[in-house]
Amino acid sequence: MARKIWQEHYTPIIGTEQVEYMLKNFQSPEAISDQLQNGAVYYLVVSAGEDSGYLALEPDPEMASAKLSKIYVLKDKRRCGLGRKTLEFAEMLCRDMGVKDLWLTVNRHNHAAIAFYRQEGFTAAETVVQDIGGGFVMDDYKMVKSLSPG
Repeated sequence: MARKIWQEHYTPIIGTEQVEYMLKNFQSPEAISDQLQNGAVYYLVVSAGEDSGYLALEPDPEMASAKLSKIYVLKDKRRCGLGRKTLEFAEMLCRDMGVKDLWLTVNRHNHAAIAFYRQEGFTAAETVVQDIGGGFVMDDYKMVKSLSPG
């Protein structure tokens, strides 16, 4: 599922080579296993009985924050409220964990995602350019949303 989503959505933004590099290094079974061992939690998004996307959270209890490290929905499942419902689920989980601030990074050229996050109450906190190896960088905005209790 990650391969399909990334190839469709990110190839026009960052190119085939970087998509392949990121799939191998951040979305492979080995990478996900490492993330799980380091405290990440993953959820499969199911809609009408079909696997439709996934999300991952990386809680930081000491900071009462969590990184929404992944939230992806298949192309044919977008624009029907599934992304919003998935984000609401992530926020509910975070509130249950005592998280006060939910944050994420989003590619600065991913205009549709930026607009979605702004609509959902996230604000751009800073620009983050990170070397991820292989001659690639992630050129992102860090966006943050304060979560009110319950």
